[in-house]
Amino acid sequence: MQSLKEYKINFFNFVNQENAKLALLLNLIEPKSGGVLLAGKRGTGKSTLIKAFCDILRQLKIPSIQLPMNATEEAVLGGIDIEETIKTGKRVFQRGILSKADGGFLVIEDINLFPQDIFSIVFEVQARGENIIEREGITLREPAQFQIIATMNPEEADFSSHFLDRFGMCVIMDEVRNKDKKTEILKLNALDECHFTEQHQLFKKILRCKEFTKKVKVSDEIKEFIADLILKEAVSGHRGDIYLYYASKAFAAYRQEETVTEEHVKAVAHLVLNHRRRAIEPEPEEEKHEKENETDSSNNSEKRQEQKDREQKIPLSQSQESHDGKSQSIPSSEKEEVFPIGEKFKVKRFIFKKDRIVRQTTGRRTKTKTKGRGGRYVRSLMQKRPDIAIDATLRAAAPFQKLRGMKDNVVIFDDDLRYKEKERRMSHNVIFVVDGSGSMGVEQRMKSTKGAVLSLLIDCYQKRDKVAMIVFRKDRAEIVLPPTSSVELAQRRLKEIPTGGKTPLGAGILEAYKLIKKIRLKELESRFIVIIITDGRGNVSISNNPPLKELESVCILLRGFPHVDFIVIDTENKKGFLKMDMAVKIAHLLEARYATLENIKAEDLTEIVREVHQTA
Repeated sequence: MQSLKEYKINFFNFVNQENAKLALLLNLIEPKSGGVLLAGKRGTGKSTLIKAFCDILRQLKIPSIQLPMNATEEAVLGGIDIEETIKTGKRVFQRGILSKADGGFLVIEDINLFPQDIFSIVFEVQARGENIIEREGITLREPAQFQIIATMNPEEADFSSHFLDRFGMCVIMDEVRNKDKKTEILKLNALDECHFTEQHQLFKKILRCKEFTKKVKVSDEIKEFIADLILKEAVSGHRGDIYLYYASKAFAAYRQEETVTEEHVKAVAHLVLNHRRRAIEPEPEEEKHEKENETDSSNNSEKRQEQKDREQKIPLSQSQESHDGKSQSIPSSEKEEVFPIGEKFKVKRFIFKKDRIVRQTTGRRTKTKTKGRGGRYVRSLMQKRPDIAIDATLRAAAPFQKLRGMKDNVVIFDDDLRYKEKERRMSHNVIFVVDGSGSMGVEQRMKSTKGAVLSLLIDCYQKRDKVAMIVFRKDRAEIVLPPTSSVELAQRRLKEIPTGGKTPLGAGILEAYKLIKKIRLKELESRFIVIIITDGRGNVSISNNPPLKELESVCILLRGFPHVDFIVIDTENKKGFLKMDMAVKIAHLLEARYATLENIKAEDLTEIVREVHQTA
């Protein structure tokens, strides 16, 4: 903290942290710059700087609303003013925090300590630019266009990369270690009064810059330069492109220059891209891998053809005749091969039927009844709940007021009480059980599978779902991707998955059973989707039973879990000479939806999931 006497510190004479001050000013000049997140340890001046900035906003008559840590959903969105409603006898609406911030800034300190459901609502309303209130029989729409200025101490709690990406700019505020700077801070705090002449000049400059942005032009060459810079920095999504465009435009206006140049883009690029650089494998390794594939393309094609021939000639047997006529045991494609991730697809929206379970959960996927005070008020009940429904209680008590001898006051008995039933959206656990045996390497099946898994994970990441991946090969199954919502982690793990060996199908399904059972111990009310991607040719048993007998047992065991849906994707080559259709039997055992390899693209997979729940 630069000062305990914060009234002495104005924005202009705030020592150091030039990047933070520039980011705040650019968002003030151009509202489409996306907001600012100030990250740093305790004592770096985050709160002091924001208060000094809010003083500028007050002088310019721009709203700056603080979001309290204990804010309820009703306080954030708005609701019924109970006191005024009882006084007037009519429902009186009370504006929420987000509506009050319209046209200005919403300040959130220690955002990483907030409940996720609260800032999920905040970001959703901000993206929509409109606050929609549906509660207590009222439906209202109010404009809510605001920018978010937030602080966080990374040492105190983690912050989702999805929410982090919502901020246009992020600045790391380091401690002041320079002797001269620390001396300047001491002198500033020792002053009896603070002069605001420079700050008034800053007000005038900001107003000029806001008007000047209308004159600033961005050429097509600069737009291409921004796109190239984003690709070079390996930034995911499109928010980085958009925010860098408006930040560059705001910086040009700040410099009073009518044309955006590459220097303007470079000057603000670190503010926009600092929190968007992804920790994925570097590009040179991928290029090297591609070159090696090109060099050995003829050898690989011959190996895949031999693998395909073996698959068609001996679909279930592991024996083959040698050149001298003797029979020898040859495992199916013992040589391992790592396939790249296939093309990603934009997935359709998952649609799930609501169940009757009352949960304490968060997410953005399916509506469910909620136990806590959060959520949307949908109806009133006589069963006891945490929140009393004032409107329904008054309606229930109103007809009996004369009998109770009251004229000016309202008398409410216990039998009149009505309670709020609320609902909110929940997340899901999606488990992929993927065949990693040698047959998956034929015709690039594993490449397509990896692309579909990554595409679905991106959609789950946006909806707050968790995705896990189990791969079975050789003589065992293992969890290669624990339950996660991280696209970066999934991409690294998917790239590393090898293909080759036998097919322990029963082990893969049993591992899914163990994972669901483990998650259920902590999250009893979770919902699951298990997607099994295989040709069904299980040829290795982990028990004393034959593979087919073992498969039937584990399928019946897994099917016994409530609130779990199953999808089986058949990767068998249906145009081959021999077709076993074993995946069809698995789908029958699990009472699952069945699809062939041609339906494995992400759009088709999610369409299958949607149909499963519509017909459930």
